[in-house]
Amino acid sequence: MSKSISKSGDEIHMYVGVDMHKATFSAAVIDEDGSIVREAKLPSDPEQLRNFSYLLPSGSEIVMESSSTWYWAYRILSERHKVVLSNPLKTKAIASAKVKTDRIDSLTLAELLRGGYIPECYIPDVYTQQIRELVRYRAKLVRLRTIVKNSIHAHLLMYNIKVEGYPFTAL
Repeated sequence: MSKSISKSGDEIHMYVGVDMHKATFSAAVIDEDGSIVREAKLPSDPEQLRNFSYLLPSGSEIVMESSSTWYWAYRILSERHKVVLSNPLKTKAIASAKVKTDRIDSLTLAELLRGGYIPECYIPDVYTQQIRELVRYRAKLVRLRTIVKNSIHAHLLMYNIKVEGYPFTAL
């Protein structure tokens, strides 16, 4: 189902639900009356998302669920639109469906946004996002280092090899 998104002379307000995945994203665009204006399922590619963004009137409201794929999509969509990040657990509690498809999910997100029922997530500024990512990456490396050290200790114990002192530090 597809209608024209632009009216001559009038400013239109659109509500867009975007269901992001690794390979594809589904989007549903509804107007202020809740009528479906456009639906799309496209590859999760920055260029495809940017093209989709330019089909929408500037300043449209867009909602997407917080997941591992929101970072890059948020950067692209927020260049021209007001983007809201939805808490997926709380959104599921508000609008659980018996039939779950990407199309229904994106349409449900758009409807919740239009009705003002989106449980929003805090989106930090770019600097804070970068610092958080560095901290997460460092924590991951520390966990990995611990796994490797424990594995070496276990292997040495298998052969009853005892190491005096601290084997992983310089003396």
